Amino acid sequence: MKISLTSGRSISVAPETSILKALEEEGIFLTSSCGGKGTCGKCKIIIRAGSVNVHSTLKLTQDEVKKGYNLACQSFPLEDVVVEVPKESMLIVEGKIALGTSRDLQALLNSTAVKIEPLTERIVLQLPPPSLNDNISDLERLKRELFSKGLGCLRIPFRFLTNIANTVRKKHWEITLCIIHSEDCYEIINIFSGNKKAPRYGIAIDIGTTTLVVYLIDLTDGNLVDVASTYNSQIRFGDDVITRIVYAAEHKGLSSLNKAVITDINILISLLRKNHHIDIDSIDQIVAAGNTTMTHLFLGLDPSAIREEPYIPTANNFPLSFAGELGIKVNPNVPIYSFPCVASYVGGDIVAGVLASRLHKKEELCLFLDIGTNGEVVLGNSEWLMAVACSAGPCFEGSGIKHGMRATEGAIEDVKINPSTFDPEIKVIGGTKPIGICGSGMIDLIAEMFTSGILDQKGRLQKGISDRVREGEGGLEFVLYSGNNIDIVITEPDIENIIRAKSAIYAGLSILLKEAGFTFDNVNKVYIAGGFGKFLDIEKAIILGMLPDIPREKFEYMGNTSVRGAYLCALSKKMREEAEEIAKKMTYLELSVSRSFMDEYVSGLFIPHTNIEAFPSVKRLMK
Repeated sequence: MKISLTSGRSISVAPETSILKALEEEGIFLTSSCGGKGTCGKCKIIIRAGSVNVHSTLKLTQDEVKKGYNLACQSFPLEDVVVEVPKESMLIVEGKIALGTSRDLQALLNSTAVKIEPLTERIVLQLPPPSLNDNISDLERLKRELFSKGLGCLRIPFRFLTNIANTVRKKHWEITLCIIHSEDCYEIINIFSGNKKAPRYGIAIDIGTTTLVVYLIDLTDGNLVDVASTYNSQIRFGDDVITRIVYAAEHKGLSSLNKAVITDINILISLLRKNHHIDIDSIDQIVAAGNTTMTHLFLGLDPSAIREEPYIPTANNFPLSFAGELGIKVNPNVPIYSFPCVASYVGGDIVAGVLASRLHKKEELCLFLDIGTNGEVVLGNSEWLMAVACSAGPCFEGSGIKHGMRATEGAIEDVKINPSTFDPEIKVIGGTKPIGICGSGMIDLIAEMFTSGILDQKGRLQKGISDRVREGEGGLEFVLYSGNNIDIVITEPDIENIIRAKSAIYAGLSILLKEAGFTFDNVNKVYIAGGFGKFLDIEKAIILGMLPDIPREKFEYMGNTSVRGAYLCALSKKMREEAEEIAKKMTYLELSVSRSFMDEYVSGLFIPHTNIEAFPSVKRLMK
């Protein structure tokens, strides 16, 4: 059988294979937050010709069914079919390269007051050529020279013996050793003919649940040369870490998940090398930071126990791995440092974030908040650190929201509502016609609907207040945009999802402070990290009840602190030592077994909160 796409491409499909699976096998990926179970309703397609066996239309409206919509994961061709894939269903996975700037990162490095000491070091040696009077072997000749340089404790792995004779003679006995300090001794990880002291580059990677970011770093001066980023292709197996763990465990999908992220990383590194004409042997080291699950999948470790009580990962501290072991397409001997994790749901990305924020060096009490699919919170200062993870769910990434989407072109990212007419003014990423709404737009929208009276404190739409509030198939909904053959709405179930997510984040903040014996008034600074935090309107987040109602100058955006921390560790031995110390001293509080957390969470299922006294500025708006 054959699937013909209206875009012009045709692919073969095996019997009893879903259209989603057939498309994936050909490298065509649709948004599928649930991993192909039919519960998210995101992989919508239109059958233009031919018949299919449809297992479920539960997540489609009656109007969509009439128009020929189906879910790709629930559609199994019975004959040749013609399929149209709407733009909003496409998951675009491609390398996006953009020139970076080193200014802010150089300032970050300077602020740490450390010298540049990468994970690896290069030493140029001029060996005396052999003679009848000096006839020791090539290996002994190399060892003798190393001993004379004070490097007596240096391991030479067997793999370098196979080509050492040619290597030392190729450039008249001048060689360059790339070495790494490990377990109180040095070890050779590469041998080059001639003087290869420079150029030298390092790679810093943020392995996010949704996106991957790769920094190309000049190891000689610390400058950021370039940045490459893309979606994490693991998205096609599920939006959140739990869905991916389930896929790895129940569908024998660990290899597929590992291959997806390694392929993404290889594409980005290849783009960076090509853009800057970098020889593969000029890359010396890789540093990677990600949450505990992402790190396990990156390293090919079984993550299944992470989601089961008592929530124990395979490892929190990872031995050095090497590019050849993981399938990363640089010199196979390049070492890879993976950030240490703290617990199942507080990973290396948070350790990297604390490192980049310098919270662990502050005398005053500070909060660090990384908002994403999970909301991780760290409280502390130079003396102590405590952390919690609160599952906000993937709604801020668009999953579980009728017209939700990621912050890509066509997403409504900013909303203002006229309190007199209730007409919204929207801002769309890319300046195009809107096709959905992303996380920052959702927060803006609900805050604006609340302050204009369209929503009550329970998050219920007020019927009759405006023609934009109407009955939909799932109950009341608010029409945010109408046109371009699409109505973009937010439904009451959508609003409930968002309120639950914001309540989880605020409850995590509150419980962490209570457990430590403090209140929000004691907090001197709140560092907000993550790509989502970059677009967050603090005022709207406070109105919604996601963030505490404290002086706005206490909030500071930090951007992607995971990759910034990886950048620091790629350049500095001291920073790597600090990262290890941060992970060791951080106390993890498990919220899933905390009754106090559930009480606080339930109290937050209102706008902004059941305790309105905790939000004085919002209380004034409600008068």
